[in-house]
Amino acid sequence: MIPTLRTRLDKLIWSDTLEERFGILGQVVSVVLRYVFALVRDVVQGQLTLRSMSLVYTTLLSVVPLIAFSFSVLKGFGVHNELEPLLFKLLEPLGEQGAQITQEVIDLVDNVKGGVLGGVSLAFFIYTAVSMVQKVEESFNYVWYVAKRRNFARRLTEYMVVMLIGPVVIVIALGLIASLRSNTIVQFFFTSELFGPVFLATSKLMPYLLVTGVFTFVYMYMPNTRVRFRSAFVGGIAGGSFWATMSVIFATFIVYSSRTQLIYSGFAVAITTLIWLYLNWLILLIGAQLAFYHQNPAFLRIGRREPRLSNAMRERLVLNTMLLVGRAFRRGDTKISIHDLAAELSIPSITLTPIIAGLESEGLLTSTEQEDLLPGREMSRILLDDVIAVVRDKGETGSYRDPEWADEITLLGEQLDAAVSSTVGEQTLADLLDKTEQ
Repeated sequence: MIPTLRTRLDKLIWSDTLEERFGILGQVVSVVLRYVFALVRDVVQGQLTLRSMSLVYTTLLSVVPLIAFSFSVLKGFGVHNELEPLLFKLLEPLGEQGAQITQEVIDLVDNVKGGVLGGVSLAFFIYTAVSMVQKVEESFNYVWYVAKRRNFARRLTEYMVVMLIGPVVIVIALGLIASLRSNTIVQFFFTSELFGPVFLATSKLMPYLLVTGVFTFVYMYMPNTRVRFRSAFVGGIAGGSFWATMSVIFATFIVYSSRTQLIYSGFAVAITTLIWLYLNWLILLIGAQLAFYHQNPAFLRIGRREPRLSNAMRERLVLNTMLLVGRAFRRGDTKISIHDLAAELSIPSITLTPIIAGLESEGLLTSTEQEDLLPGREMSRILLDDVIAVVRDKGETGSYRDPEWADEITLLGEQLDAAVSSTVGEQTLADLLDKTEQ
């Protein structure tokens, strides 16, 4: 019965049945069902939940260093007193426990003095704060099929920029909103019978708009790939709305969960906090997954499957990669990265990563600090035979002894290798580029 139901559900979602029966409405319902099905499938598979749990653990280790870092930055601008209301707003669904946790964290931050920490402890604090952002990036890279993370220099620079500027921008935005509400003109519109309901609704929606904006920024910035604004915005709206809804549900649950207090006693605060952190991270990753599917709808049905390429596909891929890199280098006015290659070849970057790594290990490719790809040496000295050898003769994980081939297979393999070598002959990457430009 279950296989039959699964087959019918699969046909209903992925076929044009709904569109043929109900027209535009059926098409909209079909699209929504596809996204819902894909997201539920990914959550059930467990990777998103596992990464959410990992981020909860990392959050517990780094929450004090992160807030202490933000506190010191805000203190330099004289707005450090705004930190406590922000933290309380985040933990508001926990009710009285949220206020208690906020006060305890702020007390811990107040006790963190630069002179008391010392060099080693200060370095540990900075490392813990940076590692938190790094863990988030790794989770988003997983969602976006990105196997290569930012290099160390770029990672450190961008992380520090976010940690320095992020708290200031949030506090300034909240301050502007507060000042606008107290403005005489705005108060006039608030009391107006015509514009009052509109302004009141806007003020009620402002927290959700801020959350959506933060989610959209995170979805665009954190993955080590190019994310279109439209896709990030779709994920931000869904993630922000889901987060706001979950906050209300969780707050209601906390109010009426007197049994939790009785069963867990003093541990109730810790347990509810862990659950709330887990739900926050899970919602953030689900929104990121939605943004990925919006930008790459071809993955909706197949989901997260490890790419498996035939030998013929890998040979064409490695040659085309070198061709595009060589062409960009010869033009001189263009740069190309692994993400540009993925877009040009219409293939996920995670599929290209091992091939790029193989080319780099053989000295055929090199990458700059900005992760742009360049030929590893003079293109007239890059033989196409060496390029093909990266996917034909190299890349095995290795074995403890050489396989015992049959004599006939050894001979046939040598003939195949000779045939490939004779086909490309002494052609170089420069020769290939000359042919394409003719």
